[in-house]
Amino acid sequence: MKATKRKAKATKKSTKAMSTKKSTKLAAKLAKAKAKLAKAKEIVVNFNGGKLTSNAGVLLLQRVNRILRLIERINRIIADPRDPLYITHQQADLITQRVLAIALGYEDVNDHNTLRKDPALLAVIKNHLDEEKPLGSAPTLSRLENRITSKELTELSKLFVELFIESHVEPPKQIIIDVDATDDPTHGNQEGRYFNGFYDEYCFLPLYFFCGDQLLWAQLRTSDRGGAYGTRAIMWYIAKRLREVWPDVEIVLRGDAGFGVAGIINYCDRNRLKYILGVASNKVLERLSANIVSFAEMSFVDAGSKEAMRFFWDIEYQARLWKKPHRVVVKAERLPDGDNFRGRENTRYIVTNLEGSPKELYEDTYCARGEMENRIKEQQLMLFADRTSCHDFLANRFRLFLSSCAYVLMETLRRTVLCDTELAQAQCDTIRLKLFKIAAVVRQSVRRTEFSLSSVFPYRALWRRVYDRLRMAGDVLVFDHLRMAGRVPAD
Repeated sequence: MKATKRKAKATKKSTKAMSTKKSTKLAAKLAKAKAKLAKAKEIVVNFNGGKLTSNAGVLLLQRVNRILRLIERINRIIADPRDPLYITHQQADLITQRVLAIALGYEDVNDHNTLRKDPALLAVIKNHLDEEKPLGSAPTLSRLENRITSKELTELSKLFVELFIESHVEPPKQIIIDVDATDDPTHGNQEGRYFNGFYDEYCFLPLYFFCGDQLLWAQLRTSDRGGAYGTRAIMWYIAKRLREVWPDVEIVLRGDAGFGVAGIINYCDRNRLKYILGVASNKVLERLSANIVSFAEMSFVDAGSKEAMRFFWDIEYQARLWKKPHRVVVKAERLPDGDNFRGRENTRYIVTNLEGSPKELYEDTYCARGEMENRIKEQQLMLFADRTSCHDFLANRFRLFLSSCAYVLMETLRRTVLCDTELAQAQCDTIRLKLFKIAAVVRQSVRRTEFSLSSVFPYRALWRRVYDRLRMAGDVLVFDHLRMAGRVPAD
């Protein structure tokens, strides 16, 4: 019995020793494996990747350009005084190079000293990849910018109106045109440099006209005149051209109080234009609206002074320079103001010849003009419309025009082939990041140029859909025709 117990005990000790030995070996193996994994692989860097670009999305921009024939039209307007025997870079190629580069995020002419050898731009503009025959240099582009005349700039601005007309399949019943100005700080002692008291700086004062997201006109001005200066002349041309094509269209001019001046209001009355414009407050308007303003204050106090309250009313008013009395809508608003139980007054006035209730006219029609400010920000901040650093004023006007062309290409892309995608409401910098700034290897054979995009590109399906739609568009100018005919796939 004792012998059996000793034998069992010995067996148990032996088994335990073997188990411990196996565990030790297993732990050693695991430690060795971890150490092997922990040892980083050597990273090798070289420049043997071939002709790579980070601008493969330029293919989309160039296809939109060819459909609109934008650069082709610009080239017809601008005279080329150079001797054809000594021309290396065609004028159309230089314009294309500059506009596409702005859309791709290259704001300065100096960027082209290196960008001129980019294989994507070489492929779409020059149709070759030979770095020994690059695109135009910064000095070449600068000479182009500085030889544009005032007459040519005026004719160039009219192109946006023509593109707007071509974008419609059927005549619209009503067109609301938004007008606004913004500041563009100057750089040193430039031509047209003036101090503007409203913006409290030396600046230019660009003037923009939009219909929805579509740009109708963009013009650089000096800031020594009022914000509404030049509005009547530009509006005269836009309205005249639109009525030539659409005789029955109702044209509405919409702007803030900077444009609610006698000259513009009287002009609209004479030329059968509708308008809804802000009006600056004065003592007469304050007296005429005193009742509704007092009612707003009492209602605000009675409600506990916690939330904003607004009321609307309309009055008849004629300023000294107005040709006749007009309807003025009053917004009497009271806003919370800390411990002040009476709140803060926020009264606004708009003059209009449109029909509708005061509330609808102000909140639904007039306030919608704020969306135009986002479009101006896109041009100024994302497409570098404020990069007006040339000494010559006309050269800076041309730079604003080039930025506007880049906006037109991107807005056309967004309004048409991106209309039913996740980027339908995206801003220009988002579209640039997701569709344009893409790496690709560019190869060229005798018969074709091949762009090899990344196989792990996160927006691969969307990019392919956009590219296929543009290929199917061919040379058709109005994308709506394609959707109506079912030629553009909806997937």
